[in-house]
Amino acid sequence: MSTKKRIRVGVVVGSLRRDSFNRRLAMALQKLAPAHFEFEQLRIDDLPPYDQDDDGEQCAQVKRLKAAVSACDGILFVSPEYNRSIPGVLKNAIDHASRPYGTSAWKGRPAGVIGTSQGAIGTALMQQHLRNVLAYLDMPTLGQPEAFVQFKDDLVDDEGGIANDDTRKFLQGWMAAYAAWVEAHAK
Repeated sequence: MSTKKRIRVGVVVGSLRRDSFNRRLAMALQKLAPAHFEFEQLRIDDLPPYDQDDDGEQCAQVKRLKAAVSACDGILFVSPEYNRSIPGVLKNAIDHASRPYGTSAWKGRPAGVIGTSQGAIGTALMQQHLRNVLAYLDMPTLGQPEAFVQFKDDLVDDEGGIANDDTRKFLQGWMAAYAAWVEAHAK
């Protein structure tokens, strides 16, 4: 019987597409995590566009997101790259949960950044841009190993796991590093 403390990780998928490659990757990564880690996909699809005029009276969806982030020990961002940067829906969610100034739900939460796309460089530029934003938000973010995953039809198998042995071993190592990062930095 494990005596390890349960670690709660909020997963933010930066794609709204029903059959998102990144949602599939996020689900597969969860299978590679230590048994005492539990994951909750944080909902961002119903957030209105961020408007600073609303900071004084945030809507129910924003309050829900901020409460969910605050309840997490760590955050896992799994996102595609749109136009060589962060998808708008992801940036919108980040902005909402960081406002008003001084009330950021993200502050101090250890983060992991990963993603997949069909391009050869995966999500390298999105990850770079997202890391800049997370640094400003005071989120300790796993720096190494980096993972730039090219999505191919056989990346995720029919059971939702990583199909290729070498890719699975690599991502198992990435997930082990992320888990250790969260445990070292969780509040």
